[in-house]
Amino acid sequence: MYLYFFVLITSILVNFVTIIPFINLLYNLKFRRANQVTRDAFNKLTPIFDKFHRNKAGTPVGGGLLIIVNTVFLFALSILLFKLSDFQFFTNYPSVVTEIKILLFTFVSFSFLGLYDDLKKIFFWRDDNFFGLRLKHKFILETVLGLSIGYWMYKELNIDLINVPFLDVFHLSWLYIPFAAFVIVSFANAVNITDGLDGLSSGVLVITLFAFWSISVSTLDTPLSIFIACWLGGLITFLYFNIYPARIFLGDTGALSFGATFAVIGLLLGKVFALPIIGGVFFFEIISSAVQLFSKKYRGKKIFPVAPIHLYLQHLGWPEPKIVMRAWIFSILFAIFGLMIAFINTPH
Repeated sequence: MYLYFFVLITSILVNFVTIIPFINLLYNLKFRRANQVTRDAFNKLTPIFDKFHRNKAGTPVGGGLLIIVNTVFLFALSILLFKLSDFQFFTNYPSVVTEIKILLFTFVSFSFLGLYDDLKKIFFWRDDNFFGLRLKHKFILETVLGLSIGYWMYKELNIDLINVPFLDVFHLSWLYIPFAAFVIVSFANAVNITDGLDGLSSGVLVITLFAFWSISVSTLDTPLSIFIACWLGGLITFLYFNIYPARIFLGDTGALSFGATFAVIGLLLGKVFALPIIGGVFFFEIISSAVQLFSKKYRGKKIFPVAPIHLYLQHLGWPEPKIVMRAWIFSILFAIFGLMIAFINTPH
């Protein structure tokens, strides 16, 4: 266990050394949030969103990119050093290499999708007067990636079951592939939607990943334990600069990647039903957005004045730091309850 903490501390130090030069680089490249009029999934103006995000214009976007680069580098280096030191690797699957490939593929592939969206928002958004990728295009690309990852997990890691607490273990066979894709795409968008206030998504991610880190260590999954340690170091450092008033934002590059990877970690640990509990803040954020979206599409009117929840609370007059800190408290409570669910032994 002490080796995992050493990896975490090393990751924090490396990210602290690199993040300030990276922020300065983003300023020089003008990779910053613009003060622009945004539109929703139906190409309608979003004046409430613009009202609360106008003061964030000019802040660099792309903090997720630094975390991804540093995490991948430190993860690869840690695996190499652990191998050279004859450290015994444990995994719950037939192949350590395949598990590592799935983690890295998810982490990097969704970041490319998010990076394209960030570039479009910042530099090319005027081409079609829309804020980033259109919802249907983004959803199609996310689904293709999700199905690919689900197929990989099913075919090469032989995963086809879900553990339902208090009930039983159910084998889904090939249906596991679309199920995994649904979970991955849902959480990719959940984290992306939550990333709207300074320190909100990054703080919640730190809390939820500590919960999953404890599970991975307890189940003796060495690759996951090392990966989460590397990732947490980057997130903790980023959070230091992301709390109100933020000096840097994750951007879609980080949010989509981190949400999808968060889901894959839950799937690899066999704790898929603990995912929406440990990640309860993300779950309620995307549910509020989904309800609003479907109501506008099929009923022609809104359920809430504005969604997701954090934006609705801003609309009610809550200060931004108050919303974020209370979300952290709820996230801690969700994580504790989720861990209790995750460690329940299902009867056979």
